[in-house]
Amino acid sequence: MNNLIGKKAPNFSASAVLNGKNIVQNFTLEQFHGKKYVIILFYPKDFTFVCPTELYVFQDNLKIFKSKNVQLIAISTDSEQAHWSWLQIPKEKGGICGITYPLVSDINKIISYNYGVLSGEWIYNKECFFVKNQGELIAYRGLFIIDIKGIIRHLLINDFPLGRNVNEAIRIVDAIQSYEQNGEVCPANWKKGEKTMKANYSGLLDYLSE
Repeated sequence: MNNLIGKKAPNFSASAVLNGKNIVQNFTLEQFHGKKYVIILFYPKDFTFVCPTELYVFQDNLKIFKSKNVQLIAISTDSEQAHWSWLQIPKEKGGICGITYPLVSDINKIISYNYGVLSGEWIYNKECFFVKNQGELIAYRGLFIIDIKGIIRHLLINDFPLGRNVNEAIRIVDAIQSYEQNGEVCPANWKKGEKTMKANYSGLLDYLSE
């Protein structure tokens, strides 16, 4: 996996479900460049157990993300039809009805591969022909925060059993936007409204002396 931090986020064009009901073709990341910050949530599979808890907690905080001009996008290697079917099932029955941000289909695995979150591996013979895959080719729990210029500023990749923390995603968005606004860096455990630091030695001394 190449380090994607500080680099242009790989664009994609794929089928997606919007507003929990509308299937569209050629949904792109590029449409948000210059307009919105973007959080991409890769998740392993539809019709599973941990994934709904993550999708719902981000939905529950959708107003907060919108207030920060952040577009949420969820991606798995399932088809758009599978996404749509899961979205029609109520939460109490294991579905994700009520999720309104886009769910993108990465059925060809290309998006997950480009972002370095695809599990498993391809096995080739000595002539370099594809023979089979080892392990399931699905996405790890990757989270990517992309700035308004389309640059990846933060990424986190969890193994399958480990759910992510929505509050940390919000904190990182706040930190990115704070740095963009005042040019000062954010120390450990920084939260919005707390003191930032000038990115020089004298600034560090000022920060530590108070």
